[in-house]
Amino acid sequence: MQKKCLFSSERPGFRSWHNDDLDEVAELNADPQVVEHFPSTLSRGETADFIDRLIAHFNRHGYSYFAVEVIDTGELIGFIGLAYQTYGVSFLPATVMGWRLKQTAWGKGYATEDAKRCLEFDFQKLKLERVVSTCTLSNQNSENVMRKIGLIKMGEFDHPRPSASPGHERCVWYEVKKSLS
Repeated sequence: MQKKCLFSSERPGFRSWHNDDLDEVAELNADPQVVEHFPSTLSRGETADFIDRLIAHFNRHGYSYFAVEVIDTGELIGFIGLAYQTYGVSFLPATVMGWRLKQTAWGKGYATEDAKRCLEFDFQKLKLERVVSTCTLSNQNSENVMRKIGLIKMGEFDHPRPSASPGHERCVWYEVKKSLS
């Protein structure tokens, strides 16, 4: 069942989270391939906590990682959006863009299309001045999306949060600032 979108791109819509999203998001977060570049998969309980944090973040900031669903079918394919981050690296605090899509949505252009649309929303509606994005050095797909949507590589850093996955500590960060035009 399709839910009310806050905004949309050509194919998917972006919306807030609902309690009945838990099953689908838990499946997404439990997929080892989907979370390959993250410390670990998440349990159903951890996913419920994650959704609660996203709802609280939205209530506080007016944005979060938005639920993304295909407009034509109502299928929830993952999330794309923003989180205000403050962990100990030189380029934070900042609003950080991120995404996670289920495997059936991979290779169809959703990440790029939706990240572009989300940036438009960020700068036009939310009036943000700057957005950053990060990923592990090994996550070439996410880094490619960052480049495609116009973010500029600013550097590398060691993630300060411990990782259960050795080799995922070294990351890259990208940035884009609101155009003056």
